Amino acid sequence: MKQEKSCFALFFGNRGFFPASLQAGARRELAAELRKLGHKVLMLDPKATRHGAVETPLEGEVYANFLRENAGKFDGVILSLPNFGDETGAVAALKDAGVPIFIQAFPDELDKMRPELRRDSFCGKFSIMDVFCQYGVKFTILKPHTVHPSNPRFAENIDYFDRMCRVVKKMRSMTVGAIGARTTAFKTVRIDEIALQRHGITMETLDMSDVFARMNALKMSDKAVVKKAKVLQNYSNWGNTPKSAFETITRLGVVLDSLVEEMRLDAMAVRCWIEMQQQYGISCCVLLSEMNNRKIPVACEVDMGSAISMHALRSASGEVASCLDWNNNYGNEENKCILFHCGPVPQDMMTGIGDICEHAILANTVGKGCSYGCNVGRIKPGAFTFGNLITDEGKLKFYLGEGRFTDDPIPADFFGCGGVAEFPDMQQTLMTVGMAGHRHHTAVTPGHVMAPVKEAFEKYLGYDVTPV
Repeated sequence: MKQEKSCFALFFGNRGFFPASLQAGARRELAAELRKLGHKVLMLDPKATRHGAVETPLEGEVYANFLRENAGKFDGVILSLPNFGDETGAVAALKDAGVPIFIQAFPDELDKMRPELRRDSFCGKFSIMDVFCQYGVKFTILKPHTVHPSNPRFAENIDYFDRMCRVVKKMRSMTVGAIGARTTAFKTVRIDEIALQRHGITMETLDMSDVFARMNALKMSDKAVVKKAKVLQNYSNWGNTPKSAFETITRLGVVLDSLVEEMRLDAMAVRCWIEMQQQYGISCCVLLSEMNNRKIPVACEVDMGSAISMHALRSASGEVASCLDWNNNYGNEENKCILFHCGPVPQDMMTGIGDICEHAILANTVGKGCSYGCNVGRIKPGAFTFGNLITDEGKLKFYLGEGRFTDDPIPADFFGCGGVAEFPDMQQTLMTVGMAGHRHHTAVTPGHVMAPVKEAFEKYLGYDVTPV
């Protein structure tokens, strides 16, 4: 599943007593560089205004109409200043843009400082930011203050802005499925549906009795079931898994896939115990792993906060995501712990293909042979970003941080899929997370992408964020 890069609407600011001749070159250079980086671009027709740029409020209205006509086709606006630019026209054009705005200013060159050549974009950028603040227009700026599109720093800025725009787009309107009631023993995963809805997140629910009825209606000869069986057989090592357990897991996999399509879900959280083990003799961990590996975020234990956080982190990284427990200390290491879960970790985050076994912990309750489906393995080393969500008095409250999975060994008899995680100051992180009332789960995705996620959350989505 390829991550699609953001499409950007390009805005060019102008101020008449600075050289307008720079506009044509800027349009050409900026668009070419963005396309080279894999982005689609939308630009105002050069004949729609003077030079296809915006200076006056009237030209700003022309550009605002251009955005309205193309609503839904772009994920962010790049406000480019080939010269000083005019702040009044920019406000008229972009005050209702409805998407993140990145301000980029072209740099002057020391051998081109004559009045007919100099840009003064360095100064003009301040005027734009000043008036945007006065009007309450949200915008993004990055270092350096001025940068040419051909500069490698520009590509770094666009990578950041792209990730941020993807988070804003995906989180402003998403649907997350609660498959089953909250796992009875876990009040830790309670969440406020109305608070979610007021932030554009719709929560849809389905009872496990409906899931089980759909499973029972399927036959192993059904086309969708045959196809799913082949996928699962190639996904993990099934070892001594009973045939009946494999077939039941396969039918459940078809049902979960159909729910994503039928309910138009962006993410999902599943009631994964204890009815599945008691009534069907299976655990659904491997199914969650396989779906997560397709970048369909699925959390355990009906943890909606983790599912939503996984969706946000996955949108930023362009990679897979997983839900893990803050589970074990790692000896006497103060900045290391074991992050773990029973088997929903996507294969792309694992050192190799997992091994299917029964649930060694739940077996203490349901008995031996009644919980096949855990996908056991180890998490591969690498940087990661983590975070999670709680709702409190109508607010969405996240924490975000960065760490790395190490190659430190975990005992061979350690059940599940885990990895040793290292943090700059883990003890303080744990205190911050715990004192804020966050859950025992954390969502993770490969790579360090906290900065664009944090800005998206705070500036454009109105969430509360605690860095840890």
